[in-house]
Amino acid sequence: MRFVAALFFASLAVGEARALSPGAFVIETIAERRLATLPPGPLFWRIETLPTANAAKAAGGPHALSASVAGRNWLFTLSRAGGATPGATRVREIGPIPTPNARSFLLRINRAGGPPESQTPVHSHPGAEAIYVLAGQVTQRTGHGTERAGAGDALSAHGQDMAMQLTSSGDAPLDQLVMFVVDAEKPFSPAARFDD
Repeated sequence: MRFVAALFFASLAVGEARALSPGAFVIETIAERRLATLPPGPLFWRIETLPTANAAKAAGGPHALSASVAGRNWLFTLSRAGGATPGATRVREIGPIPTPNARSFLLRINRAGGPPESQTPVHSHPGAEAIYVLAGQVTQRTGHGTERAGAGDALSAHGQDMAMQLTSSGDAPLDQLVMFVVDAEKPFSPAARFDD
């Protein structure tokens, strides 16, 4: 899914590339998978890279997604803490991830960002979102307050249906990878509002 702040929501096929609109915060789905069950928890997103796209795809198990982004071949695995994929280079582990109470699940990886001061509309997700920043800086506002992360940093996931807004808050354009585990039967990104 891609959306441009305050303008519109539009569906994209997985991996479909779109140019950034000037001043817009853009979100592109780069990988997704539906699951009937999740592994036993507590769960973490393990982010790794492998030498080739084929190696990343072959290394993934039933709870993993792979994608080639920013010149690297990524493997994202939802699993218990401390795991490792043979032949992979570990980048980060984020969690624990609050998992939604659902009959089926959607794992999704988005690439998101935009120029400084661009932002998403206030929205929520029917599950948890975690962020790994490739470049720039993100500010995340939720009901728990405001957090910032820069290149190489991560933001842990928050719970299901929490109102949130992301802003490209650095001096350079934001580029980030966003990992989701959500209820597959609910709308992915409904509009929301803050209580304050």
